[in-house]
Amino acid sequence: MTNNNDKMSREEAGRKGGETTAKNHDKEFYQEIGQKGGEATSENHDKDFYQEIGQKGGEATSENHDKEFYQEIGQKGGEATSENHDKEFYQEIGQKGGEARANQRDGSDDGKMSREEAGRKGGEKSRR
Repeated sequence: MTNNNDKMSREEAGRKGGETTAKNHDKEFYQEIGQKGGEATSENHDKDFYQEIGQKGGEATSENHDKEFYQEIGQKGGEATSENHDKEFYQEIGQKGGEARANQRDGSDDGKMSREEAGRKGGEKSRR
């Protein structure tokens, strides 16, 4: 689309420039400029910035995708993880998760009693 003075619109000039750049550069070029942009962004923004854009992205994604989308990407992620890790990896993360949960229960004041405490109290009541 050109305007009346035989000049290109900004949109047309940008599209043509992008097409020319794509013809002249390969994947590595785009990876390099992407990495440089990411580094510059990280130098200019703090944790709150990333949390905010992450939340906005998550909200936009949830508005545009359904339950099946999340099931599919979850399954793909699980398959990729299982291809890249062995039994020991899962044992280690399972142990860490169990320890973290136990520590949470022991040190938390969330109004819930631990299994040990519930068992003890149940045992005391049954003895009466």
